Amino acid sequence: MEFGVKTMFHLGRIPVTETVVNTWIIMAVLVIGSMVLTRRFRTAAPGDQLGTAEHVVELLVDGLYGFIGDTMGKVGVKFAPYISTLLIFLVCANLIGLLGFRPPTADVNTTFGLATITFILIQGTAFRSKGILGYIKGLFEPFVFMFPLNVISEISTPVSMAFRLFGNILGGMIVMALLYKVAPVLVPVLPHVYFDLFSGIIQAFIFTMLTMVFVSMASDEEEEE
Repeated sequence: MEFGVKTMFHLGRIPVTETVVNTWIIMAVLVIGSMVLTRRFRTAAPGDQLGTAEHVVELLVDGLYGFIGDTMGKVGVKFAPYISTLLIFLVCANLIGLLGFRPPTADVNTTFGLATITFILIQGTAFRSKGILGYIKGLFEPFVFMFPLNVISEISTPVSMAFRLFGNILGGMIVMALLYKVAPVLVPVLPHVYFDLFSGIIQAFIFTMLTMVFVSMASDEEEEE
């Protein structure tokens, strides 16, 4: 069994891995799908009837914005586009294994990249809401000697988020590979439902929830104003 990331081809001297190719596939599907599904919204007149696909899109967008608003409060509206995109991408990335592709989130580079974006968003929100002096002051609270622990806590956020998602998705891949090795002809449906479907959706939800919670905590003062 081989769980390392394979190099598919090279662009000059730059290796393009299986993770990158599968990420491109997901991006292409999401971009093209969003363009097709939202075309009627741009061209329809106010009195025109929308189709079933457009109503599903409306329900999805309203549901995501409502969920983000309930979790983050009024400040969540500003972050809804990023949070919604993150959740949809993670669900697709985690579930692509059902189609026989290697999930991009089974590569620590993908999860660490997403966690780094979230980390930058958290720190940027904290700087904007508290100011530079307020942010630095917060690192010394509640006691001065807590400064090293507070710094470590901030730095460990993207690391823990990245490895939590990566470990769960890769772990599911390994378990399913072992089951196929033991029973190559007939693999129970239940493990597939859990590791490929249920666990993938749950891990996407957890990563997104942690993003919302950390960003919301960083923007508490801004929301109060």
